[in-house]
Amino acid sequence: MPAELKRKRETEEEVIETTSFPKNKINILLLEGVSARGIKMLQDQGFQVEALKTALTEEELLVKIKGLHILGIRSKTQVSKKVIEASDKLLAMACFCIGTDQIDLNAAQEKGIPVFNAPFANTRSVAELIIGNIVGLSRKIGDCTAAMHRGAWFKQA
Repeated sequence: MPAELKRKRETEEEVIETTSFPKNKINILLLEGVSARGIKMLQDQGFQVEALKTALTEEELLVKIKGLHILGIRSKTQVSKKVIEASDKLLAMACFCIGTDQIDLNAAQEKGIPVFNAPFANTRSVAELIIGNIVGLSRKIGDCTAAMHRGAWFKQA
C-alpha cells in the first residue's frame, strides 16, 4: 500500500477511534437465557456482556441498571418506571419476544430510551408446535393416551 494511502487510512482509523464510543466500554445485560450464539457474537465484537439464565426482580434490576448501556430481556422480566429512572447510562432496551408490555414505555420515552422488540423471533417455534399438534390430532394421540390410562391398548398401524 502506498505511504500516502496508508497515512490516510491511519488518520481515518484514528478519527473513528476518537469519535466513536469504544465497544469495550459498552455494558450489556441479557436476561432469561438469551441464545449463547448471540452472546458470543456480541462478545466477539468487543462488547462487555453479562448474561443470566433467569429474570430479575425489580430490586435486583435496580442494582444491575447502574452503569448499564443496553438491557436485553424476554417476557418474564418487568422493567418498571422506578428501574428506568434509576438508570444512569441506559441507551436502549431490547425485548426478545413478541411485545413490549413488560417495559414501562412512557417512562422509557420520557428518558429518551428506545425500546426494540423481535416480533417474529418465535415464529418458527410456534409453527413447529402447530405442526406437531396437527400430527397428534390426526393420529388421535389424545384419545389413545386416555384409553391407555384406562387400561386399553389399541394397536394401530
